[in-house]
Amino acid sequence: MAEAAIRVQGLIKRYGPTIAVNGIDLEVRKGEIFGLLGPNGAGKTTTLECLEGIRKADRGRMTVDGCNPQSDRKELRRRLGVQLQSSSLPDTIRADEAMALVCAWHGLPPRFDLLRDFGMEASLKKQYHALSTGQKRRLHLALALANDPAVVVLDEPTAGLDVQGRAQLHDAIRALKSQGITILLATHDMAEAETLCDRLAIMIHGNIAAVGTPAQVTATGRGETRIVVRTINGSLLQGCDIGNARFTKASEGYGEWMCSDAAAAVIDLLRKVQAAGDTVADLRVERPSLEERFLELVEGGGQE
Repeated sequence: MAEAAIRVQGLIKRYGPTIAVNGIDLEVRKGEIFGLLGPNGAGKTTTLECLEGIRKADRGRMTVDGCNPQSDRKELRRRLGVQLQSSSLPDTIRADEAMALVCAWHGLPPRFDLLRDFGMEASLKKQYHALSTGQKRRLHLALALANDPAVVVLDEPTAGLDVQGRAQLHDAIRALKSQGITILLATHDMAEAETLCDRLAIMIHGNIAAVGTPAQVTATGRGETRIVVRTINGSLLQGCDIGNARFTKASEGYGEWMCSDAAAAVIDLLRKVQAAGDTVADLRVERPSLEERFLELVEGGGQE
């Protein structure tokens, strides 16, 4: 098992009588993309701010690439890169000037190569206010990487982007992973988390409700598996339950069934097709989505 890049043990953070983070344990392995998911008010941002050294935890232990966020702040700034959910720069600052400024703060020469890597070469002399939303997002990601960090925190990096912009930023995130950089990704986008993350945790009311790979998290829910079948002669479209598979609808030549035991249901359906002398043209088995599992946990208050 890979060594931990981020380790959180018993983290507690209160705001007056409100417990924002309630004694969570979390481990992010080196070189992985780890997603932190949860509804608004779940404690995600507070957890990130404690890891970034912005807030002081009331209790618990944390390390980021071996650094204590409170006592090793100078070293943490060298090893950690952060792209905030909401951030801005002066309207008149140019992209190249912003990079030079951030690098000077780190005591480094300007990393204009990062701007070129993120497709900003034609926008180096553009003022911040003239950049598109996607360009601003790429600029902030480049700035987060200016100090060549081992760990990068991305808080809603694709919020507000169009489809093309999201795809480009996703490619950039995958490229960071290929370089061995550890990425902690906070997002509300379930499809994004399911596509990008090696593992993820779902936070609800300051607690970790589920953790694992996207497949592991969805597999632990109560949701049923969907089976969609189209046959050459339409022998399954009469609309009946088959074995443990419950018929739900027929549309455009496809029949849909829901079941709790996918293997047994597929066998029963195929036997039915064979007995009718028919042939399967298309068969799809779809496990519950991460979004469905997320909603199940949120509606249950994080309790199984």
